[in-house]
Amino acid sequence: MKRSLFLVGGATALALVSALAMAQDAPESLLPPGFEDPRPAPTPAPSARPTSRPTATPQTPSRPANGGNTPSAASTPIVQPLPQGAATAGEVAGALPTFNGKLPSLEQLESMSTDDLDEALGLKPKVDIPPAARRSMEQVGVLAPAEGGLPTFSLARQPAQLVRAALAGTKGPVVSRWGHILLRRALASRLAAPQGMDPAEFAALRAALLNRIGEFAAARAVVQDVDTANWNLDLTNAAVDAYIGTADLVGACPVVRLKSGLREDPTWHMLQAICNSYAGEAARARTDLNRLRSRGKADRIDVLLAQRFAGAAGQQRAAVTIEWDGVDELTPWRFALANAVGETIPEKLLQNPTPYYMRASATVPMLGLPQRIAAADLAGREGILSARAMIDLYAQLHAETANEDDGQPAQTARTLRQAYVGADDAARMNAIRTLWGDKTAKDYSRLVLTAYAAARVEPSADHADDAGELIASMLSAGLDRNALRWANVVDDGSEGWALLALAAPEYRAKVGAGAIGSFASDDDSSGRRRAKFLLAGLAGLGRMDQGDIGSAASDLGVNLTASTKWATMIDRAAQVDNKALVALLAGVGMQGTGWEQMTPRHLYHIVSALNRVGLSAEARMIAAEAVARA
Repeated sequence: MKRSLFLVGGATALALVSALAMAQDAPESLLPPGFEDPRPAPTPAPSARPTSRPTATPQTPSRPANGGNTPSAASTPIVQPLPQGAATAGEVAGALPTFNGKLPSLEQLESMSTDDLDEALGLKPKVDIPPAARRSMEQVGVLAPAEGGLPTFSLARQPAQLVRAALAGTKGPVVSRWGHILLRRALASRLAAPQGMDPAEFAALRAALLNRIGEFAAARAVVQDVDTANWNLDLTNAAVDAYIGTADLVGACPVVRLKSGLREDPTWHMLQAICNSYAGEAARARTDLNRLRSRGKADRIDVLLAQRFAGAAGQQRAAVTIEWDGVDELTPWRFALANAVGETIPEKLLQNPTPYYMRASATVPMLGLPQRIAAADLAGREGILSARAMIDLYAQLHAETANEDDGQPAQTARTLRQAYVGADDAARMNAIRTLWGDKTAKDYSRLVLTAYAAARVEPSADHADDAGELIASMLSAGLDRNALRWANVVDDGSEGWALLALAAPEYRAKVGAGAIGSFASDDDSSGRRRAKFLLAGLAGLGRMDQGDIGSAASDLGVNLTASTKWATMIDRAAQVDNKALVALLAGVGMQGTGWEQMTPRHLYHIVSALNRVGLSAEARMIAAEAVARA
């Protein structure tokens, strides 16, 4: 006992001596009283965690002794229990990702990108639009019925398998300019999905077909009508193709950042790096692109172009030199990025370009006028560009060059101007003929280019020899009323007469088999294709009696009524008055790159179905175009 007291007393003495020594060694404060640092508040002792208690049965409070006039001096504190499942300050809201049931190692965490880590921790957002701004997928498209679109619920009750086959079955462009315009209108309409088809799949099929026919801007508009959170893989693929076709790479960033794990191809990884750069993560973008290049996961030229584009975000530390040495192939990715950054593509890669690059060049705004004009003929011929759009390109070129440029595009621009402002009809006709070129090898795109100039020419017997081309030119832009002014100039059985017989909004007189025979006798097209198309068009529009149809068909050796599965479907769609389905099936029947691939039987069923569902204007223009281009 004494030993214990001694130890305690010794410890107390030792502590006291130590405290005195520290006080003696500490420097004396020179500040007056009140200026010293405040003493730190003592650390409060941790309080016990409150626990929920069983709720007591409420009782009627007794009346206080003072009669209730004054409150009680003491009040009972109310302790509210914590909600079940609430996390305490020491608990982690999200769980770390596991690898085979174990926590990841430091090396595994370092190898994960920020997107992968956010995805694993559940921190990555699933949507990018506030709830109040999200759009329904009941109707997808950009053209409402009041704006020229087809009826919204045209396909709602149609079999999903049939609509899917019609959309996926059209593999490429169609032979008819007016058929292309109709198909684009149908695909861009605000439509409800067929029963049993996911609206995202419906939008993806439509956008993919728009891409295949060169309508990249329309495809982009359709995919943008769907919230990114609702995109699936097919819709994402169609959207990326549309953004590349329009050289609008940054437009793909919402889906690239929101659904980063949707694809794993090199194009997708380069898009991720580009989008990271434009989101302010330039260092990460440089690292990702360098990794793709060093590991050989993407071609060197593709990565260099991506680095140049990513550097345009304003945080590029070093210049990127584009080297085309060893590049023997032009791809949509290279074409889009080179145009977007203003990089000149080597001439050897642009020799004999495929139609894809011509269609894209015609509508990409960052290209120069000579390049866009070089692609305008194909785009105008196919229906991608209107007659007004073609005229605007040449007008802008003329305004920029005036008489300083002697190149072919500048000369064409000056000639086109003379076609409008010539002193008289003779001068204007000379300019129009120059633009048409050789009649034996006429280009339909030049008829489109001169459509409005042809409408300014006064009908006259002096121009009877050119009446057929003038009428065809006007009809290429839908100027049927202007074309009808030439009805008293053209001779029966001539090309001009045939075009007006097809294009007139109202044609009360029936065309006989003799008139078809007269036209066929002067038909110099291969296999009298033009006369066969005339018969198919007039029969489809109901402008011939059945007896005359049979007689003329026998003379020309064609069978317009032979049944096929496609013919049965488009006729059935016309019987139920379904405009959208008829338009889609017409696109299936008009696939091809030239009118030699079109048969009179297909033309008859297409014109007949369109005319019966109320699309008579399109039916008339397609029939007249077939005769003009056969």
